[in-house]
Amino acid sequence: MQGEQADEITGQSTMVNTEKFITQAIAEIKTAAGNDKVVMALSGGVDSSVCAALAARAIGDRLISIYIDTGLMRKGETDRIKTIFSGIRLQIVDAGDEFLAALKGITDPEAKRKAIGERFIRVFEREAKKQGARCLLQGTIYPDRIESEGGIKSHHNVGGMPLHMEFSRVIEPIRDLYKDEVREVAGALDLPKEIQHRMPFPGPGLAVRVLGEVTREKVAVIREANWIVEDELVEEYRPWQCFAALLGLGTGVKGDNRIHGWIVAIRAVNSRDGMTADPLEIPFERLTRIGSRITADIPSVARVVYDITAKPPATIEYE
Repeated sequence: MQGEQADEITGQSTMVNTEKFITQAIAEIKTAAGNDKVVMALSGGVDSSVCAALAARAIGDRLISIYIDTGLMRKGETDRIKTIFSGIRLQIVDAGDEFLAALKGITDPEAKRKAIGERFIRVFEREAKKQGARCLLQGTIYPDRIESEGGIKSHHNVGGMPLHMEFSRVIEPIRDLYKDEVREVAGALDLPKEIQHRMPFPGPGLAVRVLGEVTREKVAVIREANWIVEDELVEEYRPWQCFAALLGLGTGVKGDNRIHGWIVAIRAVNSRDGMTADPLEIPFERLTRIGSRITADIPSVARVVYDITAKPPATIEYE
């Protein structure tokens, strides 16, 4: 099985032979891990799930998969992770208070990403010590590296990582793949379709869908709005990615009262590999229904807008 795509930097076609890649990745993980135990960051998305499948074949029960509930996840995400990955050795760490504390007072997007990246590493270091593990495995892909190294934004698992870590090595078996190539590998590994084709979700979670300082109240608002957007669009329109973002405060009217409430943006795009993206054409009736649901179900939201900007000039996420 092979997947082909255009390289966004050179404009040339790239090709991945999935069977060959799987064999090489398993060998790479075995060599990098040696006889050590390995902790890996499992988020439930296709990138980390592919890494988990590869590492399980490579090192068996020396792999310890860890899902960190940052308090910044989608509605019902932790319960979903427990169900889908019930058959593997999985630890769930509730670190929501830690992440919110690390983000307190921070408004700059890059500073937020770096704070989240460092907190991830510190939690993984702590859990690794408990298990006697020395290696960290994570699902960094090529666009993460391009955007971090190119100064577009620091992904939490690349530019957002702290300089000093207690791990002897970091293993990144899919670091040279684009997202569509990762999906090809997922299919070759016989991962469930739900995982193979699931929408991307940012590593920093809902923190990058809240402009400005992240608070528990703002996260609760955007978590509910995000769920409504996905509920309305995912099954019928199959976007590459869709979500809601909290832009700030604005005025509105509810009942006979003027309110000062949140402005929520709907973002829905189609893409091949996340390097470029076009806004999804959604019927106006559907957009107004989403807006009505958000403002009705979330009393603190005053208005809803739809983002029609392509990438470039915009990024897909807001921060």
